[in-house]
Amino acid sequence: MREWFGYDQTMKEGPDISRIAALIGDPARSNILTALMDGRALTASELAEEAGVGLSTASGHLSKLTEAALVTPRKSGRHKYFHLTDAEVAAVLEALMGLAARTGATRVRTGPRDAQMQVARVCYNHLAGRMGVQMYSSLIGRGLVVEIGEDASLSDAGRTFAEQFGIDLKGLEKGRTRLCRTCLDWSERRNHLAGSLGRAMLDRMEEQGWMARVPGQRVIRVTRKGERAFEEMFGVVG
Repeated sequence: MREWFGYDQTMKEGPDISRIAALIGDPARSNILTALMDGRALTASELAEEAGVGLSTASGHLSKLTEAALVTPRKSGRHKYFHLTDAEVAAVLEALMGLAARTGATRVRTGPRDAQMQVARVCYNHLAGRMGVQMYSSLIGRGLVVEIGEDASLSDAGRTFAEQFGIDLKGLEKGRTRLCRTCLDWSERRNHLAGSLGRAMLDRMEEQGWMARVPGQRVIRVTRKGERAFEEMFGVVG
Protein backbone atom coordinates (compact mmCIF):
# COMPACT_ATOMS: atom_id res chain seq x y z
CA MET A 1 0.00 0.00 0.00
CA ARG A 2 1.36 3.40 -0.97
CA GLU A 3 -0.99 5.20 1.38
CA TRP A 4 -1.15 4.39 5.07
CA PHE A 5 -3.29 6.55 7.35
CA GLY A 6 -3.21 9.32 4.79
CA TYR A 7 0.57 9.17 4.32
CA ASP A 8 1.68 8.82 0.71
CA GLN A 9 5.02 6.98 0.74
CA THR A 10 5.84 8.25 -2.76
CA MET A 11 5.85 11.87 -1.57
CA LYS A 12 9.39 12.01 -0.24
CA GLU A 13 11.21 15.33 -0.23
CA GLY A 14 14.84 16.36 0.16
CA PRO A 15 18.11 14.73 -0.97
CA ASP A 16 18.04 11.01 -1.74
CA ILE A 17 20.76 9.69 0.58
CA SER A 18 19.92 6.07 -0.24
CA ARG A 19 21.47 6.38 -3.71
CA ILE A 20 24.73 7.82 -2.41
CA ALA A 21 24.79 5.36 0.48
CA ALA A 22 24.34 2.43 -1.91
CA LEU A 23 27.21 3.68 -4.08
CA ILE A 24 29.59 4.06 -1.15
CA GLY A 25 28.38 0.87 0.53
CA ASP A 26 29.54 -1.48 -2.21
CA PRO A 27 32.81 -3.11 -0.99
CA ALA A 28 34.71 -2.57 -4.25
CA ARG A 29 33.57 1.04 -4.57
CA SER A 30 34.38 1.76 -0.92
CA ASN A 31 37.90 0.40 -1.52
CA ILE A 32 38.23 2.66 -4.55
CA LEU A 33 37.12 5.70 -2.60
CA THR A 34 39.35 5.04 0.41
CA ALA A 35 42.31 4.48 -1.93
CA LEU A 36 41.81 8.06 -3.12
CA MET A 37 41.71 9.46 0.42
CA ASP A 38 45.44 10.27 0.38
CA GLY A 39 44.83 12.91 -2.28
CA ARG A 40 46.46 11.06 -5.14
CA ALA A 41 44.93 10.68 -8.59
CA LEU A 42 45.02 7.02 -9.70
CA THR A 43 44.31 5.19 -12.95
CA ALA A 44 41.53 2.66 -13.39
CA SER A 45 44.12 -0.14 -13.38
CA GLU A 46 45.58 1.03 -10.08
CA LEU A 47 42.14 1.36 -8.55
CA ALA A 48 41.15 -2.09 -9.80
CA GLU A 49 44.12 -3.51 -7.90
CA GLU A 50 43.16 -1.54 -4.77
CA ALA A 51 39.57 -2.80 -5.01
CA GLY A 52 40.54 -6.39 -5.78
CA VAL A 53 38.46 -6.54 -8.97
CA GLY A 54 39.08 -6.78 -12.70
CA LEU A 55 39.69 -3.72 -14.83
CA SER A 56 36.32 -3.87 -16.59
CA THR A 57 34.52 -4.17 -13.25
CA ALA A 58 36.50 -1.25 -11.82
CA SER A 59 35.68 0.83 -14.90
CA GLY A 60 31.98 0.18 -14.32
CA HIS A 61 32.27 1.24 -10.70
CA LEU A 62 34.19 4.38 -11.68
CA SER A 63 31.50 5.33 -14.18
CA LYS A 64 28.86 5.19 -11.44
CA LEU A 65 31.04 7.15 -9.00
CA THR A 66 31.77 9.76 -11.66
CA GLU A 67 28.08 10.10 -12.54
CA ALA A 68 27.33 10.68 -8.84
CA ALA A 69 30.10 13.33 -8.66
CA LEU A 70 31.99 11.39 -6.00
CA VAL A 71 35.08 11.07 -8.19
CA THR A 72 36.30 13.15 -11.11
CA PRO A 73 38.37 11.90 -14.08
CA ARG A 74 41.28 13.86 -15.48
CA LYS A 75 43.22 13.08 -18.65
CA SER A 76 46.98 13.43 -18.78
CA GLY A 77 48.51 12.29 -22.03
CA ARG A 78 47.31 8.79 -22.82
CA HIS A 79 46.17 8.11 -19.30
CA LYS A 80 43.01 8.95 -17.40
CA TYR A 81 43.32 9.53 -13.69
CA PHE A 82 40.60 9.64 -11.05
CA HIS A 83 40.51 11.67 -7.83
CA LEU A 84 37.92 12.52 -5.19
CA THR A 85 35.75 15.37 -6.44
CA ASP A 86 36.30 17.63 -3.45
CA ALA A 87 36.98 17.91 0.27
CA GLU A 88 33.29 17.43 1.08
CA VAL A 89 33.41 13.89 -0.31
CA ALA A 90 36.57 13.21 1.72
CA ALA A 91 34.91 14.55 4.88
CA VAL A 92 31.94 12.20 4.41
CA LEU A 93 34.28 9.22 3.96
CA GLU A 94 36.33 10.19 7.03
CA ALA A 95 33.13 10.46 9.09
CA LEU A 96 31.98 7.04 7.89
CA MET A 97 35.35 5.56 8.88
CA GLY A 98 34.83 6.99 12.36
CA LEU A 99 31.34 5.51 12.57
CA ALA A 100 32.66 2.13 11.38
CA ALA A 101 35.45 2.18 13.99
CA ARG A 102 33.05 3.22 16.75
CA THR A 103 30.56 0.45 15.97
CA GLY A 104 33.19 -2.26 15.60
CA ALA A 105 32.97 -2.54 11.82
CA THR A 106 36.73 -2.72 11.30
CA ARG A 107 38.97 -4.74 9.04
CA VAL A 108 40.40 -7.94 10.44
CA ARG A 109 44.00 -7.15 9.52
CA THR A 110 45.95 -5.17 12.10
CA GLY A 111 49.63 -4.33 12.33
CA PRO A 112 52.24 -1.57 12.41
CA ARG A 113 50.63 0.33 9.56
CA ASP A 114 47.39 0.63 11.54
CA ALA A 115 49.22 2.14 14.52
CA GLN A 116 51.08 4.60 12.30
CA MET A 117 47.80 5.59 10.63
CA GLN A 118 46.47 6.65 14.01
CA VAL A 119 49.52 8.83 14.73
CA ALA A 120 49.74 10.75 11.44
CA ARG A 121 48.09 10.20 8.08
CA VAL A 122 46.80 12.10 5.08
CA CYS A 123 43.08 12.85 5.02
CA TYR A 124 42.53 13.93 1.41
CA ASN A 125 45.20 16.66 1.50
CA HIS A 126 45.64 17.61 5.15
CA LEU A 127 47.09 16.16 8.36
CA ALA A 128 44.93 13.73 10.32
CA GLY A 129 45.39 11.31 13.18
CA ARG A 130 46.64 12.10 16.67
CA MET A 131 49.05 14.76 15.43
CA GLY A 132 46.39 16.42 13.27
CA VAL A 133 44.03 16.66 16.24
CA GLN A 134 46.85 17.93 18.48
CA MET A 135 47.72 20.68 16.00
CA TYR A 136 44.09 21.78 15.73
CA SER A 137 43.59 21.70 19.52
CA SER A 138 46.72 23.83 19.97
CA LEU A 139 45.52 26.39 17.44
CA ILE A 140 42.14 26.57 19.17
CA GLY A 141 43.61 26.74 22.67
CA ARG A 142 45.89 29.64 21.71
CA GLY A 143 43.09 31.55 20.05
CA LEU A 144 44.69 31.29 16.61
CA VAL A 145 41.68 29.46 15.18
CA VAL A 146 38.14 30.17 16.37
CA GLU A 147 35.38 27.57 16.12
CA ILE A 148 32.01 28.79 14.91
CA GLY A 149 29.61 25.89 15.31
CA GLU A 150 30.99 23.20 13.04
CA ASP A 151 33.03 25.75 11.10
CA ALA A 152 36.29 27.52 11.91
CA SER A 153 38.10 30.73 11.03
CA LEU A 154 41.50 32.33 11.58
CA SER A 155 41.78 35.09 14.16
CA ASP A 156 44.01 38.11 13.56
CA ALA A 157 46.67 36.45 15.71
CA GLY A 158 46.16 33.28 13.68
CA ARG A 159 46.79 35.14 10.44
CA THR A 160 50.05 36.49 11.83
CA PHE A 161 51.06 32.99 13.01
CA ALA A 162 50.27 31.41 9.63
CA GLU A 163 52.19 34.04 7.68
CA GLN A 164 55.20 33.70 9.99
CA PHE A 165 55.04 29.94 9.43
CA GLY A 166 55.44 30.61 5.73
CA ILE A 167 51.82 30.31 4.56
CA ASP A 168 50.70 32.55 1.69
CA LEU A 169 47.25 33.41 3.04
CA LYS A 170 46.43 35.91 0.30
CA GLY A 171 47.19 33.26 -2.30
CA LEU A 172 45.02 30.70 -0.52
CA GLU A 173 42.12 33.13 -0.25
CA LYS A 174 42.12 33.63 -4.00
CA GLY A 175 41.25 29.97 -4.48
CA ARG A 176 37.82 28.37 -4.39
CA THR A 177 38.48 26.20 -1.34
CA ARG A 178 37.43 27.53 2.04
CA LEU A 179 40.42 28.62 4.12
CA CYS A 180 39.47 26.79 7.34
CA ARG A 181 37.24 23.76 7.71
CA THR A 182 36.78 21.25 10.50
CA CYS A 183 36.97 17.55 9.70
CA LEU A 184 36.00 14.86 12.21
CA ASP A 185 38.96 12.52 12.69
CA TRP A 186 37.90 8.88 12.41
CA SER A 187 40.46 7.48 14.86
CA GLU A 188 40.51 10.30 17.44
CA ARG A 189 36.81 11.24 17.03
CA ARG A 190 37.70 14.88 17.44
CA ASN A 191 38.21 17.62 14.86
CA HIS A 192 41.33 18.26 12.87
CA LEU A 193 42.02 21.15 10.48
CA ALA A 194 40.96 20.87 6.85
CA GLY A 195 40.44 23.48 4.12
CA SER A 196 43.17 25.18 2.11
CA LEU A 197 44.98 26.15 5.32
CA GLY A 198 45.06 22.52 6.49
CA ARG A 199 46.58 21.52 3.15
CA ALA A 200 49.11 24.37 3.26
CA MET A 201 50.15 23.53 6.82
CA LEU A 202 50.92 19.93 5.86
CA ASP A 203 52.78 21.05 2.73
CA ARG A 204 54.85 23.48 4.79
CA MET A 205 55.76 20.81 7.38
CA GLU A 206 56.87 18.55 4.53
CA GLU A 207 58.97 21.35 3.03
CA GLN A 208 60.73 21.83 6.36
CA GLY A 209 61.55 18.13 6.63
CA TRP A 210 59.23 17.48 9.56
CA MET A 211 57.13 14.90 7.76
CA ALA A 212 57.07 12.78 4.60
CA ARG A 213 54.25 10.89 2.96
CA VAL A 214 54.78 7.16 2.50
CA PRO A 215 54.32 6.44 -1.25
CA GLY A 216 51.14 4.53 -2.01
CA GLN A 217 49.83 4.86 1.54
CA ARG A 218 47.99 7.38 3.71
CA VAL A 219 50.63 7.04 6.40
CA ILE A 220 52.84 10.04 7.15
CA ARG A 221 56.34 9.39 8.47
CA VAL A 222 57.44 11.93 11.09
CA THR A 223 61.16 12.64 11.33
CA ARG A 224 63.01 13.16 14.64
CA LYS A 225 63.46 16.79 13.69
CA GLY A 226 59.73 16.96 13.01
CA GLU A 227 58.78 15.39 16.34
CA ARG A 228 60.77 18.01 18.24
CA ALA A 229 59.62 20.95 16.12
CA PHE A 230 55.99 19.83 16.17
CA GLU A 231 55.95 19.55 19.97
CA GLU A 232 57.56 22.97 20.32
CA MET A 233 54.99 24.59 18.03
CA PHE A 234 51.87 22.57 18.83
CA GLY A 235 52.47 21.27 22.34
CA VAL A 236 49.53 20.73 24.68
CA VAL A 237 48.03 24.02 25.83
CA GLY A 238 47.01 24.56 29.47
